Amino acid sequence: MQEFFNYILSVFSFNPNSPLLFTQFQFWAFFALVFAGFALTKNRRLLRNSYLFFVSLLFYYKTSGLFVGLLMLVTCTDFFIAQAIYKNKVQWKRRALLTLSVAIDLGILCYFKYAYFFADMVHSIFGFQMTVSNVAASMGNSILGTDFFDADRIILPVGISFYTFQVISYTADVYKGLVKPVRNILDFGFYVTFFPQLVAGPIVKASDFIPQLYKKYNISHRMFGLAVFWILNGLAKKIILSDYLALNFIDRVFENPHLFSGFENLMSLFVYSLQVYADFSGYTDIAIGLSLMMGFHLPKNFNSPYKALNCSNFWKRWHISLSRWLQTYLYIPLGGNRNITFGTYFWISTITLAALVLSGSWWVALGVLVVSAMVLYTAYRHPERRKKIYANLNAMITMLLGGLWHGASMNFVIWGGLNGVGMVVYKFWRDNSARWRVGMSLIVTAILAILMWIAPMALWNVLIVCAGFIAISAIVRWLYEKYNTRERNLKWLANSWAILVTFTFISFTRLFFRSGSNLDPATANEVAWKTAKSMVQQMGTSWNVNVFDVIWGYHNVFLLFVLGMIIHWIPEKTKRRYRYTFASLPLPAMGLIVVVAVVVIYQFVTAEMQPFIYFQF
Repeated sequence: MQEFFNYILSVFSFNPNSPLLFTQFQFWAFFALVFAGFALTKNRRLLRNSYLFFVSLLFYYKTSGLFVGLLMLVTCTDFFIAQAIYKNKVQWKRRALLTLSVAIDLGILCYFKYAYFFADMVHSIFGFQMTVSNVAASMGNSILGTDFFDADRIILPVGISFYTFQVISYTADVYKGLVKPVRNILDFGFYVTFFPQLVAGPIVKASDFIPQLYKKYNISHRMFGLAVFWILNGLAKKIILSDYLALNFIDRVFENPHLFSGFENLMSLFVYSLQVYADFSGYTDIAIGLSLMMGFHLPKNFNSPYKALNCSNFWKRWHISLSRWLQTYLYIPLGGNRNITFGTYFWISTITLAALVLSGSWWVALGVLVVSAMVLYTAYRHPERRKKIYANLNAMITMLLGGLWHGASMNFVIWGGLNGVGMVVYKFWRDNSARWRVGMSLIVTAILAILMWIAPMALWNVLIVCAGFIAISAIVRWLYEKYNTRERNLKWLANSWAILVTFTFISFTRLFFRSGSNLDPATANEVAWKTAKSMVQQMGTSWNVNVFDVIWGYHNVFLLFVLGMIIHWIPEKTKRRYRYTFASLPLPAMGLIVVVAVVVIYQFVTAEMQPFIYFQF
């Protein structure tokens, strides 16, 4: 009896060394019990929503411990503030309430995610040394009279960035009149905390999800089959692709770049692009499948992003819910493609300070300020190009802040900035003639070649390859525009090269993303920058290695990488066909495939389950 009691206690307790993950057997036992309870309550709306709300709180407690109190605090404040906004007819009071809600949500997010960043900012600007401590932990220890909580450092709560953005979108939509506030706090709590998408998205807009709170449970045979398919698909992506590639190649290279050749460093970037996609989209697939099994529809978060023809198109396919959130609640309020607002100037100033703090150099901050001033001056002197310049400026600010959302490290800002530059450069490139592109790219290539000959540096080797890509891109585009006819269809050539260039560019930016991930915020900036710099140096120096020996030594990794990319590039019609074929199978046949798939997938399980990458954001 005592053993059974201890087991039950362990089920409902939090173990920081073993958070509840979708890939664990414990989670599926948990979900089986949850679904059994759901089956009993599914036809009673309030009881069902309340049940799933408390189950979601338990799930978050098992994932992040006492931070569940923080989640409940955010849920309560936004529920009551949204109610007050809806009932109040005075515009300035409504705006004040919205400001209060956003200030509370972002204040909590900034405290846990950017405390070290703000401390560095104060030190860099005023020379005042600030010590960061966990105020909440200190208060808890004081109240309980113990030292149970670690007050020396701030730990980032799992999923805080996702549920913070979700509640902000809800309150903002109530303010705009796009959605009515939820009447019952239990229903609202269910919307905020729904456990399949709670800790890593997708970010669900209130207007998309809240109407589902009041619908009766209804699931067809095909919907059930699709739910099972998405769950299996997500598990395969996470365990077979993401975890295997990370543990057997990527993590080793990023931990010690100097121990590996330039070729291995370069390939780790390409393989990491597949890994991070398989990891994040794998989580989303499982979340969509779990939700669908309970009769709820989550939005699509990925649309084969490595089929993108350019950087702008990539961000319409990757992390779609975040891209739409940034567009709706940041890019458009900044002025979008029409104008600039006070917010544009505010964020230029803020980004300048961020560049100063994260880089530690006044020159970098001055550079950001000078470039911004030149852009604004150009817009002032050329009214015919003003809208285009404003659109690009607002897009660049949005991408920089999107990078900073991922973490308070210079590497994340560089990553966001590079993606912004990629979007702006593509638009500039697209709007000029093919002959101009060829000429400019050849000139850039020649200049870089001369510079490399005069002052050989590792960086120039990398830049000359980039310039070569640009030159070939221009030539391919010129050939397409000049010779593409009904008889000679060269669209496949142009599209294939565009996809390759986009994938290469995105993979290179991931160097800065991966270097800053999963690090202590207190030391992330220094360590991440050192890792990124070391990898660039290794890639730019002479590759004293037999490439074929490396490929053979990691043949399982490269084979899996090639197989994963081939599957990714399968046409969407084909994927949809086999997806619906599986969903339409009789239950016995479907069950047999599930058993075989689970056995195969779990052959790839490592000694320790790897958490999902985006749990850290």
